[in-house]
Amino acid sequence: MFKKLIYDLDVVIKNDPAARNRLEVFLLYPSVHAMINHRIAHFLYKKRLFFLARLISQISRFFTGIEIHPGAKIGMGLFIDHGMGVVIGETAEIGDDVVLYHGVTLGGTGKEKGKRHPTVGNKVLIGSGAKVLGPIKIGCNAKIGANSVVLKDVPANCTAVGIPARIIREKKIQLTTDEAVLNNDYSDENKYEEKVV
Repeated sequence: MFKKLIYDLDVVIKNDPAARNRLEVFLLYPSVHAMINHRIAHFLYKKRLFFLARLISQISRFFTGIEIHPGAKIGMGLFIDHGMGVVIGETAEIGDDVVLYHGVTLGGTGKEKGKRHPTVGNKVLIGSGAKVLGPIKIGCNAKIGANSVVLKDVPANCTAVGIPARIIREKKIQLTTDEAVLNNDYSDENKYEEKVV
Protein backbone atom coordinates (compact mmCIF):
# COMPACT_ATOMS: atom_id res chain seq x y z
CA MET A 1 0.00 0.00 0.00
CA PHE A 2 2.92 2.34 0.74
CA LYS A 3 4.30 1.83 -2.80
CA LYS A 4 0.87 2.62 -4.26
CA LEU A 5 0.69 5.79 -2.19
CA ILE A 6 4.11 6.98 -3.36
CA TYR A 7 3.09 6.22 -6.95
CA ASP A 8 -0.16 8.19 -6.51
CA LEU A 9 1.73 11.17 -5.05
CA ASP A 10 4.19 11.17 -7.95
CA VAL A 11 1.33 11.01 -10.48
CA VAL A 12 -0.23 14.12 -8.92
CA ILE A 13 3.09 15.98 -9.11
CA LYS A 14 3.47 14.91 -12.75
CA ASN A 15 -0.05 16.04 -13.74
CA ASP A 16 -0.52 19.19 -11.65
CA PRO A 17 1.92 22.05 -12.21
CA ALA A 18 0.77 23.61 -8.92
CA ALA A 19 1.96 20.60 -6.87
CA ARG A 20 5.35 21.27 -5.29
CA ASN A 21 6.30 18.15 -3.31
CA ARG A 22 5.00 14.85 -1.94
CA LEU A 23 4.33 16.20 1.56
CA GLU A 24 2.13 19.01 0.24
CA VAL A 25 0.24 16.61 -2.02
CA PHE A 26 -0.24 14.08 0.80
CA LEU A 27 -1.57 16.67 3.23
CA LEU A 28 -3.64 18.92 0.95
CA TYR A 29 -4.94 17.02 -2.11
CA PRO A 30 -8.43 15.49 -1.73
CA SER A 31 -7.71 13.07 -4.58
CA VAL A 32 -5.05 11.35 -2.47
CA HIS A 33 -7.28 11.24 0.62
CA ALA A 34 -10.17 9.81 -1.42
CA MET A 35 -7.92 7.06 -2.84
CA ILE A 36 -6.54 6.08 0.58
CA ASN A 37 -10.07 5.84 1.95
CA HIS A 38 -11.25 3.95 -1.12
CA ARG A 39 -8.54 1.32 -0.76
CA ILE A 40 -9.59 0.71 2.84
CA ALA A 41 -13.30 0.66 1.91
CA HIS A 42 -12.68 -1.64 -1.07
CA PHE A 43 -10.75 -4.08 1.15
CA LEU A 44 -13.70 -4.19 3.57
CA TYR A 45 -16.16 -4.52 0.66
CA LYS A 46 -14.30 -7.58 -0.64
CA LYS A 47 -14.53 -9.06 2.90
CA ARG A 48 -18.32 -8.51 2.65
CA LEU A 49 -18.29 -5.89 5.41
CA PHE A 50 -20.58 -3.72 3.32
CA PHE A 51 -21.82 -1.37 6.03
CA LEU A 52 -18.32 -0.45 7.25
CA ALA A 53 -17.11 -0.06 3.66
CA ARG A 54 -19.98 2.25 2.79
CA LEU A 55 -19.54 4.21 6.02
CA ILE A 56 -15.90 4.93 5.17
CA SER A 57 -16.81 5.94 1.62
CA GLN A 58 -19.51 8.33 2.84
CA ILE A 59 -17.21 9.92 5.43
CA SER A 60 -14.62 10.33 2.68
CA ARG A 61 -17.26 11.93 0.44
CA PHE A 62 -18.13 14.41 3.20
CA PHE A 63 -14.50 15.53 3.59
CA THR A 64 -13.31 15.38 -0.04
CA GLY A 65 -16.40 15.95 -2.21
CA ILE A 66 -15.46 12.79 -4.14
CA GLU A 67 -17.90 9.86 -4.02
CA ILE A 68 -16.38 6.49 -4.83
CA HIS A 69 -18.46 3.40 -4.19
CA PRO A 70 -16.45 0.78 -2.24
CA GLY A 71 -17.16 -1.79 -4.96
CA ALA A 72 -15.41 0.18 -7.72
CA LYS A 73 -12.14 -1.33 -8.98
CA ILE A 74 -9.43 1.30 -9.42
CA GLY A 75 -5.86 0.84 -10.66
CA MET A 76 -2.77 2.78 -9.66
CA GLY A 77 -2.20 6.46 -10.31
CA LEU A 78 -5.77 7.76 -10.52
CA PHE A 79 -5.56 11.57 -10.38
CA ILE A 80 -8.78 13.44 -9.67
CA ASP A 81 -8.00 17.12 -10.23
CA HIS A 82 -9.94 19.38 -7.81
CA GLY A 83 -12.37 16.50 -7.41
CA MET A 84 -15.55 18.19 -6.19
CA GLY A 85 -18.63 16.41 -7.51
CA VAL A 86 -16.86 13.33 -8.91
CA VAL A 87 -19.01 10.17 -8.68
CA ILE A 88 -17.72 6.66 -9.39
CA GLY A 89 -20.30 3.86 -9.32
CA GLU A 90 -20.18 0.40 -7.77
CA THR A 91 -19.30 -1.66 -10.85
CA ALA A 92 -17.00 0.92 -12.45
CA GLU A 93 -13.50 -0.26 -13.35
CA ILE A 94 -10.66 2.20 -13.88
CA GLY A 95 -7.20 1.35 -15.23
CA ASP A 96 -3.84 2.89 -14.38
CA ASP A 97 -2.77 6.53 -14.78
CA VAL A 98 -6.27 7.87 -15.44
CA VAL A 99 -7.03 11.60 -15.02
CA LEU A 100 -10.53 12.78 -14.03
CA TYR A 101 -11.45 16.44 -13.64
CA HIS A 102 -14.12 17.84 -11.32
CA GLY A 103 -17.75 16.93 -11.86
CA VAL A 104 -17.08 13.66 -13.73
CA THR A 105 -19.65 10.89 -13.32
CA LEU A 106 -18.95 7.24 -14.06
CA GLY A 107 -22.53 6.16 -13.55
CA GLY A 108 -25.36 3.90 -14.60
CA THR A 109 -28.39 4.55 -16.77
CA GLY A 110 -31.12 3.01 -14.64
CA LYS A 111 -31.86 0.26 -12.15
CA GLU A 112 -30.16 -2.62 -13.96
CA LYS A 113 -28.50 -5.37 -11.94
CA GLY A 114 -24.97 -6.62 -12.51
CA LYS A 115 -22.39 -4.64 -14.49
CA ARG A 116 -23.94 -1.21 -14.99
CA HIS A 117 -21.05 1.25 -14.86
CA PRO A 118 -18.21 2.04 -17.29
CA THR A 119 -14.86 0.31 -17.73
CA VAL A 120 -12.10 2.85 -18.30
CA GLY A 121 -8.74 1.78 -19.78
CA ASN A 122 -5.24 2.97 -18.92
CA LYS A 123 -4.08 6.57 -19.48
CA VAL A 124 -7.56 7.94 -20.18
CA LEU A 125 -8.34 11.62 -19.64
CA ILE A 126 -11.94 12.63 -18.84
CA GLY A 127 -12.72 16.36 -18.87
CA SER A 128 -14.70 18.42 -16.35
CA GLY A 129 -18.39 17.64 -16.05
CA ALA A 130 -18.31 14.66 -18.41
CA LYS A 131 -20.88 11.93 -17.84
CA VAL A 132 -19.86 8.41 -18.84
CA LEU A 133 -22.92 6.24 -18.38
CA GLY A 134 -23.73 2.55 -18.59
CA PRO A 135 -21.64 -0.63 -18.97
CA ILE A 136 -19.54 0.80 -21.79
CA LYS A 137 -15.80 0.67 -22.45
CA ILE A 138 -13.44 3.60 -22.80
CA GLY A 139 -10.27 2.37 -24.52
CA CYS A 140 -6.70 3.09 -23.43
CA ASN A 141 -5.32 6.57 -24.20
CA ALA A 142 -8.80 7.91 -25.03
CA LYS A 143 -9.83 11.48 -24.23
CA ILE A 144 -13.34 12.60 -23.31
CA GLY A 145 -14.11 16.31 -23.71
CA ALA A 146 -15.53 18.47 -20.94
CA ASN A 147 -19.30 18.20 -20.40
CA SER A 148 -19.62 15.33 -22.89
CA VAL A 149 -22.25 12.65 -22.33
CA VAL A 150 -20.83 9.28 -23.34
CA LEU A 151 -23.35 6.48 -23.90
CA LYS A 152 -21.41 4.22 -26.30
CA ASP A 153 -17.96 2.61 -26.34
CA VAL A 154 -15.01 4.85 -27.20
CA PRO A 155 -12.16 2.95 -28.91
CA ALA A 156 -8.55 3.27 -27.81
CA ASN A 157 -6.60 6.39 -28.82
CA CYS A 158 -9.73 8.36 -29.76
CA THR A 159 -11.11 11.72 -28.68
CA ALA A 160 -14.85 11.98 -28.06
CA VAL A 161 -16.86 15.17 -27.44
CA GLY A 162 -20.46 16.37 -27.43
CA ILE A 163 -23.93 15.43 -26.26
CA PRO A 164 -24.23 12.61 -27.06
CA ALA A 165 -20.48 12.13 -27.50
CA ARG A 166 -19.10 11.36 -30.95
CA ILE A 167 -15.57 10.50 -32.00
CA ILE A 168 -13.78 13.45 -33.60
CA ARG A 169 -10.24 12.11 -33.81
CA GLU A 170 -8.61 8.71 -34.12
CA LYS A 171 -4.86 8.52 -33.75
CA LYS A 172 -2.56 5.76 -34.96
CA ILE A 173 -0.67 4.40 -31.94
CA GLN A 174 0.85 0.96 -31.39
CA LEU A 175 -0.82 -0.61 -28.36
CA THR A 176 1.17 -2.59 -25.81
CA THR A 177 0.06 -6.20 -25.28
CA ASP A 178 -1.68 -5.31 -22.00
CA GLU A 179 -3.54 -2.40 -23.58
CA ALA A 180 -4.56 -4.55 -26.56
CA VAL A 181 -6.03 -7.19 -24.22
CA LEU A 182 -7.84 -4.51 -22.18
CA ASN A 183 -9.32 -3.13 -25.39
CA ASN A 184 -10.16 -6.60 -26.76
CA ASP A 185 -7.82 -5.82 -29.65
CA TYR A 186 -5.98 -9.03 -30.45
CA SER A 187 -5.12 -8.12 -34.04
CA ASP A 188 -2.00 -6.21 -35.04
CA GLU A 189 -3.96 -4.93 -38.02
CA ASN A 190 -6.57 -3.20 -35.86
CA LYS A 191 -4.93 0.24 -35.46
CA TYR A 192 -6.46 3.67 -35.76
CA GLU A 193 -5.49 6.29 -38.27
CA GLU A 194 -5.45 10.04 -37.76
CA LYS A 195 -8.87 11.31 -38.81
CA VAL A 196 -10.84 14.48 -38.13
CA VAL A 197 -14.59 14.33 -38.65
